[in-house]
Amino acid sequence: MAGGAYANLTLPGLLTERHLTGRDAAFATELAYGTTRLRGQYDAVIAHVAGRDKIDPPVLDALRLGVHQIAAMRVPDHAAVAATVAVVREAIGTGPGGFVNAVLRAITEGPYEALLEQVAPATDNTDKTLAIRYSHPEWVIRTLRQAMKTCGRDPAELTALLAADNTQPEVTLVARPTLITTDQLSQQVLQRTRHEATPSKWAPSALTMARGAPGDLPAVRHGQAAVQDEGSQLVAWALAEATTTQEDQGRWLDLCAGPGGKAALLGAIAKERGAHLTANEPQAHRAELVRHTVAQLGDAVAVTEQDGRDFTGTFDRVLVDAPCTGLGALRRRPEARWRHSPRDLTTLGPLQRDLLRAAIGVTRPGGLVAYSTCSPHHAETRLVVQDVLAKHPEVSVLDAAQVPLLAATGAVGPDGMVQLWTDQHGTDSMFLALLRRG
Repeated sequence: MAGGAYANLTLPGLLTERHLTGRDAAFATELAYGTTRLRGQYDAVIAHVAGRDKIDPPVLDALRLGVHQIAAMRVPDHAAVAATVAVVREAIGTGPGGFVNAVLRAITEGPYEALLEQVAPATDNTDKTLAIRYSHPEWVIRTLRQAMKTCGRDPAELTALLAADNTQPEVTLVARPTLITTDQLSQQVLQRTRHEATPSKWAPSALTMARGAPGDLPAVRHGQAAVQDEGSQLVAWALAEATTTQEDQGRWLDLCAGPGGKAALLGAIAKERGAHLTANEPQAHRAELVRHTVAQLGDAVAVTEQDGRDFTGTFDRVLVDAPCTGLGALRRRPEARWRHSPRDLTTLGPLQRDLLRAAIGVTRPGGLVAYSTCSPHHAETRLVVQDVLAKHPEVSVLDAAQVPLLAATGAVGPDGMVQLWTDQHGTDSMFLALLRRG
């Protein structure tokens, strides 16, 4: 999104500001997310039809929105063309409006899939063609293929993963313990939508909502529940469920807590068990998001604003949900595929290692560290853990198969670490390593 904004953080505020609800909000959400996901494919089709690659950014944005309505939404072609041209003429000018009209009308002359076949033939499995057809940068294609190989998956399954990245994820809710039960939340969903929410596969706090807007639920409005990917929930549960080798004294830490989803769930579990969570977030605006998210948990959670690399104290359980490229969350954060590049790893890699070292430093003997990323990139996952543990012989990898919730996923590798996959598990492609300090 423009200005480096995150769709999942920016769009809800825009919908509220413009008083969009119900079907209008759903339409705007699909238009924003869908266009962002398939931007690469649409750009190639637009360039092919227009006969040129260079198009002014505002005009190109409008064309992308128009093409998404034509190719992927149940909008009549004439309505999609007319609405897009009207916006361009009002916001940009008459001349660009004529250009947009000509390009979109040309796209509607035949089946969109036939046009896509001309640009990116389905039988061509080169990275360049896959990048267009599945709307992923080529470096991401290569990265995901290598990640699958590293985890023992058949690279031939890559297209299934790419296709999963381009699907609209189901709405997964989290029922925060001590605030609301899954049964109570399910009843609210049924009352509001007349459709039952179904228990999700892996996390005991997760429910899948088939219809309706989550914001209409009282539990969501009051912070008792929220929308949260099941893989994200599973990370919090895994840290809470794994056993320490000495008595848990109830001091837990989320070292990188913003914007607060995992902190709220981990804090709710801590409250249920008589423990206390410190949720740390160095950036002030993100720390405010954390405070808002955990507000209903009272004094069970304390929010701090420190550089996680310099954090001090002693804790039984420490979560390091490290900043990463987000390549495992491309369904929900579609802009991540466009905003990052391989160069980002030169910054993120050292930071991830420093944060994991700091987490180990504040973990008491017998305590646990959960290192997680929403990326399957080897350089952000196993390589980070291996590098750090090479200098910390007192720390070992806890076989995640010892945690029943994780064992049930079938995602635990021979090294005891966990890699979830969007196409296989229906979650973000989360990585998790549980570490125990000896």
